[in-house]
Amino acid sequence: MVSEGIILKDDGVVECIKKEAKKLLVKGPEEWSLETINTKRYFITDALEDFIGCSNRGEEIFIANTLAELASEFVLRTNRKWMGASKWTVRSLRKYDEEFTKQLIEAFDRFYRTGSKTAVIQLVDHILQPYGGRLFDGFSLGKSNLE
Repeated sequence: MVSEGIILKDDGVVECIKKEAKKLLVKGPEEWSLETINTKRYFITDALEDFIGCSNRGEEIFIANTLAELASEFVLRTNRKWMGASKWTVRSLRKYDEEFTKQLIEAFDRFYRTGSKTAVIQLVDHILQPYGGRLFDGFSLGKSNLE
């Protein structure tokens, strides 16, 4: 908003602020630490396992929503890309990787339309794979020696 906004009134400082905002946008967010990545893997794994094991349609829908948000955040942030909420999530994903976004939307759309979980499970596993896959056994918040 600051970098793209129209200046209505300025006492000489707004242009400098806009330039700084543009630099920050281009630079991207700070890189996630290994601890943050592992914590996020844990929460994604937890949601994925709930999703896989759930047989209540109402619960599945809400778990899928959570999983979509967690997976989107993970992909964007591990690639040092900004993310948004709601429609801005999909816009941020498209800006990052159009093909991946198409796969994500298709996987979740298939689940919502048919109840088939396979594509969502495969996609989430694919997202986690470069970082060691699912993380559950032996993980605890604050534990620094993950294997």
